[in-house]
Amino acid sequence: MRMLSLRRPSPALVIACLALGIALGGTSVAAVSQLGRNTVGTAQLKTGAVTNPKLKNNAVTSAKVANRSLLRADFAAGQLPAGPTGPAGPAGPAGPAGPAGLSGVERVDTTSALNSSTTRTQATTCPAGKRLIGGGARLNGAFLDDVAIQLSFPDNDNIYRARAAEVVATPGSWSLTVFAICATAS
Repeated sequence: MRMLSLRRPSPALVIACLALGIALGGTSVAAVSQLGRNTVGTAQLKTGAVTNPKLKNNAVTSAKVANRSLLRADFAAGQLPAGPTGPAGPAGPAGPAGPAGLSGVERVDTTSALNSSTTRTQATTCPAGKRLIGGGARLNGAFLDDVAIQLSFPDNDNIYRARAAEVVATPGSWSLTVFAICATAS
């Protein structure tokens, strides 16, 4: 069996390896030795440069944070539980009065005579103390295709009026009912 003989490295190879080691390690040593403590911050770090695996052994844990040293601003919304409800404060000033309301709403109607007159005018009035808030008119009888309501309107705060007339002469009887919606406004 033949033995391998080990030769000594040449001085050139030793110097080349030494220069390579200094070149690779020397710059990092120089960078670390020139930076002071706590001089690298967020502005000096590139996005994504610090990841969880890189921080794993030096991660901040609850054991490393002093009790009562964090502020509410250190937490995102919803991370902190609500504290107990505090005492009730004094009552505020009374607000302005609300809008006026309605009460005692009722419908009042009046019907004209049932006959064959060619024109009818009818009005209905709200009871004393109540105001008109709406109204209308309707025709009654058998020949309604020949009769039309010509006017239907509130006359003032408590009277509703209407007028109807035959558009085609008819021998039949018809009547006009006028109704008012009345209420007490406060």
